[in-house]
Amino acid sequence: MKFGDFVKVKSLQSVENFKRSVQDLGLDIPCDEELVTGDASPMAKPLQVGEFTIGNRYAIHPMEGWDGNADGSPSDNTRRRWSHFGKSGAKLIWGGEAVAVRHDGRANPQQLMMDAKNQSAIAQLRETLVASHKEVMGDDKDLLIGLQLTHSGRFCKPNTNQMEPRVLFNHPLLDGRFGPAQNIVVLRDDEIERLIEDFVIAAKRAWDCGYQFVDLKHCHGYLGHEFLGAKTRAGKYGGSMEHRTRFLNELVTGIRAEVPQLGLGVRLSAFDFLPFRPDPALSKTDVLGPGIAVDASASMPYQYGFGINETDPTQIALHETFEFLEVVESLNIQLMNITLGSPYYNPHLTRPAMYPPSDGYQPPEDPLVGVARHLDAVRQLKNRFPKMAFVGSGYTYLQEFLPNVAQATVRNGWTDFVGLGRMVLSYPELPADLLAGRPFQRKRLCRTFSDCTTAPRNGMVSGCYPLDTHYKKSPQMVQLTQIKKAANLS
Repeated sequence: MKFGDFVKVKSLQSVENFKRSVQDLGLDIPCDEELVTGDASPMAKPLQVGEFTIGNRYAIHPMEGWDGNADGSPSDNTRRRWSHFGKSGAKLIWGGEAVAVRHDGRANPQQLMMDAKNQSAIAQLRETLVASHKEVMGDDKDLLIGLQLTHSGRFCKPNTNQMEPRVLFNHPLLDGRFGPAQNIVVLRDDEIERLIEDFVIAAKRAWDCGYQFVDLKHCHGYLGHEFLGAKTRAGKYGGSMEHRTRFLNELVTGIRAEVPQLGLGVRLSAFDFLPFRPDPALSKTDVLGPGIAVDASASMPYQYGFGINETDPTQIALHETFEFLEVVESLNIQLMNITLGSPYYNPHLTRPAMYPPSDGYQPPEDPLVGVARHLDAVRQLKNRFPKMAFVGSGYTYLQEFLPNVAQATVRNGWTDFVGLGRMVLSYPELPADLLAGRPFQRKRLCRTFSDCTTAPRNGMVSGCYPLDTHYKKSPQMVQLTQIKKAANLS
């Protein structure tokens, strides 16, 4: 099936047509015919997770805006976005956004940074979110707010738009792809030990700011995720699963020694694929081709990923993911947020979409295939680890049918929470509207144009440029339009 043959979700019009389209693709995506509103809805039922009661089954994923100040403090755009997270009505706010634990780990020069100087401003972000949540929901009962802590590893850009990678091992397919290979610094064991100390300090500051948990990020190709694929690294942080999870073990030990009351969660890329690129045979000067996996024949067996088959790295191998979650469970971490791959080198895996970002490729599959992959991964993990509380990803592409699928996956026990990312940039009140039985605002649904990714890839702030007037009328909209036109994406 070619790109032009994919059926747009918007055109399906009815649940019956959606279910028929899913069936025609041979996919397993549950979809309830009727939505239940009020307290009887599966989405409205509270869930007890350890000491926390979480008031409904909607979660907001970490949504970084590339819009903080140069010193790592939040800007007006940052505060506006966090206010929208609160007004969503979701009772689980997973991390707000990625916050660097120190300067060299920032993913961009505008990323928030948890240092002593910014601590008060990051505490105020939480207060802004709570205030807007109270306005919409009446109170902040059973609202759980965390902060995602990170070091961006291979994708560090702390000073300019130039990559300054800090990695755990040399990667035959990624080294040099995101900047000059000579800029890559492989971290020593003693540098990792100092980084762990920085994470512990940042976690203590998050607790002092009022956050109830921190997310120890292990996803999307950033440093925590790279530990899981560090099979070729020598020393105590690479090789065996015991060594590759030492970073997480030492983080947990250090944080609990300093702030035992602080909850912990992990956002995990449950598996990876090979890096993808536009098919050169089908690309034109001004048109991206569909994505294809890069040639890994010279790098076999493929020992550079996580959750994939080393002899065929286009195939999932969840046994490794199970092994990691056994470690997580042994550490008494109950909150898991599941995503896939990396938006840098296989974005169709992470964010199923009809339209690519400017540095991506046309979808290599119907995006509903990607949605089904997300749902099935969480279902398998939930079945294997029933005591853990899981947040699922990949729902935004469902658009009109997101509420029906969300209700069905929670009702059937495939996931505990439905996580929303891009959708809350265009339509932040979606969960609150659905929970209250208010009319569904279809004109505000994210159609996955990927502008919220194209903009930051080109040095601009992230936001919903097509639907949010705040960004649509900004000077950067002109620049974004020109970039998309040049890439034939408009």
